[in-house]
Amino acid sequence: MALQNLRNLVGPGKLKEEAPNEREFDGLIRSAAARLRDAHNAALAPESRFDLAYNAAHSLALAALRKAGFRSDNRYLVFQCLPHTLGAGPEIWRVLDKCHQRRNLAEYEGVVDIEPALLDALIEAADWLQRALDGMR
Repeated sequence: MALQNLRNLVGPGKLKEEAPNEREFDGLIRSAAARLRDAHNAALAPESRFDLAYNAAHSLALAALRKAGFRSDNRYLVFQCLPHTLGAGPEIWRVLDKCHQRRNLAEYEGVVDIEPALLDALIEAADWLQRALDGMR
């Protein structure tokens, strides 16, 4: 069922079917692990930790999508596919949705407003993605 849900998203501006590539998958996991490790460093500025954790979560979500045989150039769609790629529940994708909105505000409008609770939730969500992907290896 999850695979069919992903196939339903294939089309212009959405998902593309593309054979999984183990080297790419491993690279995304490695990149995410380094970023997530640094995101846990409380000595860094919250904005830096947010950026690191957000990009780690994106790499992990993209790795899951690539493992399933799909690709997307749309950051948000990669997160939306998590229920189908890793079985992520709303407690994960709602946090990532909110963080995606905050990331866009920071990137495109210069508005940086990172509450400690949101940063903690983002890091927890990224940790969950990492554990879920460890089960796929």
